[in-house]
Amino acid sequence: MGEIIIRKVTTDDIMVLQEIGRQTFYETFAAANTPENMKKYLEEQFTVTKLTAELSNQHSAFYFALLDNKVAGYLKINLGGSQTELQDDKGLEIERIYVLQACQGQKVGQALYAKAIDVATQNKMQYVWLGVWENNKKAIGFYTKNGFVAFDQHIFKLGDDEQTDIMMKKVLRSY
Repeated sequence: MGEIIIRKVTTDDIMVLQEIGRQTFYETFAAANTPENMKKYLEEQFTVTKLTAELSNQHSAFYFALLDNKVAGYLKINLGGSQTELQDDKGLEIERIYVLQACQGQKVGQALYAKAIDVATQNKMQYVWLGVWENNKKAIGFYTKNGFVAFDQHIFKLGDDEQTDIMMKKVLRSY
């Protein structure tokens, strides 16, 4: 197993971010969704314009995981009003952790998760939260293993398909 390096994504990385974003989302969800819905989602959510805006948001950050100096996965986190749902100043949202299929099982996801927890701790967050598709049993298992518990659900729209995401939270500290 090679060394995993986590580094912040910059606007200079936009094309690599677009490529890994599309590829990992497709690898994760294509088998369970229609080609039309996948195409529509990938075309709308991973445009250079949209990714540049997300990268420019001071309350969001992307990180690449490099395995043997190649991008193997990425993380997107959100603070404050940039969060997709709760928008609580005491919480950090993990919006995305995706790892290339070929790199799964090599602790890349765990390294990205650890980075999110580090950022949450540095920012004195009380908890970390996320949404995960109810049919993504592998991801639910990963988050449960890392101490997350379900607390609610919301709708995630993929093309014209409304899907249920389980919202999960991990308390880091309480006051």
